[in-house]
Amino acid sequence: MRVAMMTREYPPEVYGGAGVHVTELVAQLRRLCDVDVHCMGAERPGAFVAHPDPALKGANPALSTLSADLTMVNGAGQADVVHSHTWYAGLAGHLAALLYGVPHVLTAHSLEPMRPWKAEQLGGGYRISSWVERTAVEAADAVIAVSAGMRADVLRTYPALNPARVHVVRNGIDTDVWYPAEPQTGESVLAELGVDPNRPIVAFVGRITRQKGVAHLVAAAHGFAPEVQLVLCAGAPDTPEIAAEVTAAVQELARARTGVFWVREMLPIGKIREILSAATVFVCPSVYEPLGIVNLEAMACSTPVVASDVGGIPEVVADHQTGLLVHYDAKDTAFFETRLADAVNSLVAEPAKAREYGQAGRQRCIEEFSWAHIAEQTLQIYQDVCP
Repeated sequence: MRVAMMTREYPPEVYGGAGVHVTELVAQLRRLCDVDVHCMGAERPGAFVAHPDPALKGANPALSTLSADLTMVNGAGQADVVHSHTWYAGLAGHLAALLYGVPHVLTAHSLEPMRPWKAEQLGGGYRISSWVERTAVEAADAVIAVSAGMRADVLRTYPALNPARVHVVRNGIDTDVWYPAEPQTGESVLAELGVDPNRPIVAFVGRITRQKGVAHLVAAAHGFAPEVQLVLCAGAPDTPEIAAEVTAAVQELARARTGVFWVREMLPIGKIREILSAATVFVCPSVYEPLGIVNLEAMACSTPVVASDVGGIPEVVADHQTGLLVHYDAKDTAFFETRLADAVNSLVAEPAKAREYGQAGRQRCIEEFSWAHIAEQTLQIYQDVCP
């Protein structure tokens, strides 16, 4: 069986959970079948790179994406099945299925109608991305949701979709890459930042976007116990406006308390692993999260997680076992921020419980979130839809 894997992100250009998913899935699937990766961005070995039409330079990003999709379609003629990830590659998968008469499997990592703030970033392109997603999802031979919560969102958002075509295959984690790291000497990122190893550390890793709830975390941090330090690994803002908002909020927080560290560049895995391993608590304040691979990364590093209870997060973070879940209510975000601070402070005040949650989290990653198993589940879906 030959699979055409269609994605925007592929190493070394990976900036979100969908890119991590594709990277790990391809590595495991190549042990089971033939996989051709069709991606976007810079030329790289091991993949067919689709470039946007140069005539569209300066156009709305949605148009450039669709032109790259056409190149993907043209290069997928030998595939037995096409598998697309996110709306960026959704039209490529849909058109390839029509052109070549092969099944289209689509993995839903998020849903455009549930991310209305993207209109700030894409303008009218958001209406195009929403149309692409609906068209691809409703026509796909199989839709993979990365959590049961995501499956429910897919069926609620696209009621015309036959539920029998929607499968749950969760994201995973490589526990040989993500593990409790010993404190670094010499090139320690925490030492470079000036983080005090004798004070509790609260960590966050994620993009600056409405979805990730960075502003809620910064607001909550005003209520953290005085000894707590906050390490924010947050970059790649969606828009200049949200970048300015977060910058102002972090500056205000830094004036009000000590121990606020903001890392804006994308760090290599080794440095992120060091930060997660050193953290007393990892916080995920997302307002929308189909699963949240970053929570698995923290758990695999034996760090307890405080997270909002949205989307697929409760399927990853076991409340009062591997961390604490905080109810998110869009109508009362101030209360959410207060509860977030309370949850963090409770684990900081009980280090033995925090360590217990962290150890349980790593064990949960090992037992339930293997990428090899995820690849086997995905291959079975290919086999089910192929004639």
